[in-house]
Amino acid sequence: MPKMKTNSGAKKRFKKTGSGKIKRKKAYKRHILTKKTSKRKNNLGKTTLVDKSDQKSVERLIPYS
Repeated sequence: MPKMKTNSGAKKRFKKTGSGKIKRKKAYKRHILTKKTSKRKNNLGKTTLVDKSDQKSVERLIPYS
């Protein structure tokens, strides 16, 4: 059976943790930042985990990570 192809966009956006969960960056920190509070912008800069309901679909995109 041939190798599966990793989705190029997904491999740039997601990383697996040691326990097998998937890390992601948060959205809404690219532009229109003047109206957002410093606290909100600071929290948007941090990484978070992919939700349990989306985990399986993201794992299909990055099979060898």
